[in-house]
Amino acid sequence: MEDQAIQCETRSWEVPLPLTDIRLDSFARQCLPQLSRREIAKAIGERLFFINGKVGNKGDRLSGGDVLIFNGPKQWLSVLPLPNFNRDIPILYEDSMVLALNKPAGIATHGFSGRDTETLANFLLATRSDLVNIGKSRWEPGLVHRLDRETSGLVIVAKTQAAFDRLRLEFRRRRIKKQYLALVWGKTAAERLIDVPLAHDPREPGRMRPVVTLSRAKRQRIWHAVSRLRRIGEAHGLSLVEVEMTTGVTHQIRVHLAAIGHAIVADSLYGASATETFGLKRHFLHASSLEFPHPDDSRIMKLKSELPSDLRAVLQRLKLKF
Repeated sequence: MEDQAIQCETRSWEVPLPLTDIRLDSFARQCLPQLSRREIAKAIGERLFFINGKVGNKGDRLSGGDVLIFNGPKQWLSVLPLPNFNRDIPILYEDSMVLALNKPAGIATHGFSGRDTETLANFLLATRSDLVNIGKSRWEPGLVHRLDRETSGLVIVAKTQAAFDRLRLEFRRRRIKKQYLALVWGKTAAERLIDVPLAHDPREPGRMRPVVTLSRAKRQRIWHAVSRLRRIGEAHGLSLVEVEMTTGVTHQIRVHLAAIGHAIVADSLYGASATETFGLKRHFLHASSLEFPHPDDSRIMKLKSELPSDLRAVLQRLKLKF
């Protein structure tokens, strides 16, 4: 396959005369609405925008008659994920309305621009191009929910817009049962309900934090988050737990388990104080089962995903059976 990373393209836009003193990032977003503010900022930082022939910088402003030029990798101009994913993704179930994938660790569920090429979204459009208009965003073709990059396991994809809308409704109604397996530090309670709201950590982008005192987060958006834990095995100061997510918040299980003193093994973001990883290159968290009403006739679907080999190897090393 031709290496698309070396393909460059130039495109230009003239600022309409009525406009005055408009920020570079704001005008660039008008010209390339498929890119988020974060992606526009990245492109500016990579010196891909020029104003009247000079490199545009963060904070620059344009007025009517100025010419904005983009000169960089062609992928930035794509309005949907590029169908160029070469890796095979296991399919656990498929019918006319629903597709269930077994996502490996190390692959993002979707990207945010054409630069992202190693995601489930790229795989889906490479194998099922008709999904491009399914869902709420072209960057997430048919994807009803998502998993963290380093979390493996079940991901549900809708093959029709009606199926997508129905499944999203079931998620909002909390009628979709999601269970995960995690290996954590310490001996957990046999069972435990974790009802702790979460918010973005203002000190570290990309990280969530538990909100212990609501009054301290008055100006910040917080999400209600509930997880149910059940210990199914223990050995050598570690617990294998099954966690059911009642809600679906970014990093929910990882933050909840760390918040109660049982961080997930090899979780570099929320369990950094524990240096032993047992050879893992990602955290020990796997989306093991999904139970949901089928969008066609409401029959209850029960899907399972076995632990991948890297996680099984750790349990075998610990002689931890479940």
